[in-house]
Amino acid sequence: MKLNEIKVAVIGLGYVGLPLAVEFGRTRPVMGFDINQKRIAELQAGEDFTLETTAEELCAAEHLNFTTAIDDLRSSNCFIVTVPTPVDQYKRPDLTPLLKASETVGKVLKKGDLVIYESTVYPGATEEDCVPVLEKFSGLKFNEDFFCGYSPERINPGDKVNTLTKIKKITSGSTPEVAKLVDDLYASIITAGTFPASSIKVAEAAKVIENTQRDLNIALVNELSVIFSRLGIDTLDVLEAAGSKWNFLPFRPGMVGGHCIGVDPYYLTHKAEAVGYHPQVILAGRRINDNMARYAARNVIRLMLQKGVDVARSKIGIMGVTFKENCPDIRNSKIADLVKELQTWGVETVVCDPWANAKEVEHEYGIKLGTIDSDNQVDAMVVAVGHDQFRALDATQLRGMCRGDTPVLADLKSLFKRDALAAAGFTVFRL
Repeated sequence: MKLNEIKVAVIGLGYVGLPLAVEFGRTRPVMGFDINQKRIAELQAGEDFTLETTAEELCAAEHLNFTTAIDDLRSSNCFIVTVPTPVDQYKRPDLTPLLKASETVGKVLKKGDLVIYESTVYPGATEEDCVPVLEKFSGLKFNEDFFCGYSPERINPGDKVNTLTKIKKITSGSTPEVAKLVDDLYASIITAGTFPASSIKVAEAAKVIENTQRDLNIALVNELSVIFSRLGIDTLDVLEAAGSKWNFLPFRPGMVGGHCIGVDPYYLTHKAEAVGYHPQVILAGRRINDNMARYAARNVIRLMLQKGVDVARSKIGIMGVTFKENCPDIRNSKIADLVKELQTWGVETVVCDPWANAKEVEHEYGIKLGTIDSDNQVDAMVVAVGHDQFRALDATQLRGMCRGDTPVLADLKSLFKRDALAAAGFTVFRL
């Protein structure tokens, strides 16, 4: 197969797949496939609820079409799989979407075709888990009749600066010739350049350790936050002082959610245990980060009790439910864990978020979005997400949303000046 002969099909049109389909669709035939009919109808109407692409960008991808019909994929010869790879309730990798997508591709796979995976997996998943499914449903032989590549996604939801084409792309292939073709394909759209990995397994491992490294760094500052709280020291003050050294890494404490950092380390630890090694540092970091919502909630309750608030009859407002700022993505949101922990104390919770889709939040977490303002005051407030709309508020405006003499305000993202909050009458907690 030659580069100019490639007709792409992108399987899965979420935060990762759609920007990829749009970029390829500017210059070559692309079929965007998703099993969600509502999603396809939305895209055909020029709308993207993820906000990763604009109507103008969708229009500019003049060679891009959308479908839910498997038969529409038969004219493609390069299939790029970009489906989610979550974990289950026991923190075990859930490959169901990936294997189902492989089954779909296998049904339309032809001799000479290429299948590229972008979904985050553990080293070996492409060749050990996905390839057998492709072979089963196509009746073809791997590396004889069809070939595979792996190029891990590096999408950062909500980031309008570091977009798809501006982030260097790791590429790999199942043979040296295929690796070169895969690299050439991505190089045709990635202006930041590519990095050819020596094998598919290396590319898979590189992706999964990117987020594992970030997870561990955040776990460190989260643990430091717990220690400094007991010492009566403000964590941000310490981090700013330490940050005066040129090589100090500027990580901040927080609740680690989302589709990557809070999930990917479990893929690596799963594979490590499968080969007889029980990882300690990685899992220790995960335990710390998974516990931060509970830690924050209990500190809010503790301060409320100290101030004489009748907790069981109180109302607590939570500002933000998405997993990060200025983004509608609610996947693996730790705010849901925060709400559950607060509710175990009998409090009423009110969650507001200008970025989140109310129906999606209620469907995913059973949380109905509400309003927090001077007409709907609360006894305590948790500022959980750093949306620009929240950053624009000042201490006086926040105080107007709360009742009581010294309401508790948990500024989990350190958006506001601690002294200004205290001057406005707040009892302040921050990580």
